[in-house]
Amino acid sequence: MRTGRHFPIPESPADLRTVWAAAQPLDDTTRPRWLDAEDDDGDFRHAGSVSLAGLDQAARAAAMAEFNELEYARLVVEEDPTQPDLHHLYVREPRPEPVWSIGVRTGPSPWSLTAPPGDEPALTAADVTDVPATSVADPFLLHRDGRWHMFFEVDDWLARKGAIGLATSDDGLRWRYEQTVLAEPFHLSYPCVFEHGGDVWMVPESTQAEAVRLYRARRFPNEWDHVADLLTGGSFADATPFHHDGRWWLLVETSGEANDTLRLFVADDLLGPWREHPQSPVVNGDATHARPAGPVIAADGRLVRLAQNCVPAYGIDVRGVEIARLTASDYEERPIAVPPLVGPSGRGWNARGMHHLAAVQRGDGSWLAAVDGWRMEDAP
Repeated sequence: MRTGRHFPIPESPADLRTVWAAAQPLDDTTRPRWLDAEDDDGDFRHAGSVSLAGLDQAARAAAMAEFNELEYARLVVEEDPTQPDLHHLYVREPRPEPVWSIGVRTGPSPWSLTAPPGDEPALTAADVTDVPATSVADPFLLHRDGRWHMFFEVDDWLARKGAIGLATSDDGLRWRYEQTVLAEPFHLSYPCVFEHGGDVWMVPESTQAEAVRLYRARRFPNEWDHVADLLTGGSFADATPFHHDGRWWLLVETSGEANDTLRLFVADDLLGPWREHPQSPVVNGDATHARPAGPVIAADGRLVRLAQNCVPAYGIDVRGVEIARLTASDYEERPIAVPPLVGPSGRGWNARGMHHLAAVQRGDGSWLAAVDGWRMEDAP
């Protein structure tokens, strides 16, 4: 909690719960105008009042700036209808939210992965040190310069959007958070990272920008430049480019919150131009196999894309779908006839679901995978 001139400013969900616990139930003198008669007064409390009476112009401006910070921190500030110098502060009861964490899996193949003993998460929001994070998710792995690098979404509670974070590891099992390496005015997640032509590239999800944006590492792993928009003018979730048979391919979900439409694009060069495949969309109306869930895997003579199952809720498990035929004119796929590659454990950090798997083959032939999972936040 940050000390303000007129009122403490929450900087995390825990701070907001503290404000709620100290706030007073509404009564006839504090019930706000915007609360409809049929609304439950118990959903809101009166957190306090601030008077601007007697303040000079500069002090009033500073108070108004602080009110803006408070509203960004989820409080509601309302001017008293009868006393313009008086402002009331309201807080809504915090509700439990999904909390995402990152774990690791290892095994002889990407289809046979096991959790480490105890299956504790490798990274949680508590490991993030530079922003007030509530979740970490969507991990991608890259082994470079003798170290493992993990890029992932950091859910910044105060900024109300995601940014891309970095963690490093010597063995791929024990991870250390480093810093946020990429942030934009819009939400970023799903940082699909890969090497090509001696450079390191990243395609993070940037649906709010209505584009599939391509970044190149100016100074790996901390500095990134936006170099091109591969697709524009639509909803593009979890874009997953990959190189196969001399061409570039890109899978991306395009239905918005339905999570049921997967489109396929093709290009001769990473920078494009990109064109939609004649058989796209390759999934239409199926939220169990549409949205990408990590990088495409080439192993055991198979080419397999990973898909989130979003039924009955978002992020339930990850399923493999083998791409049986992929040419400039043809596309065929079939689900792998095995249980989900990862799914909910029923307890702990991944109790409710898992929706991402990034598998990389190690030098000894075994496989290392970064996964994510979610549980419901503990009730206040």
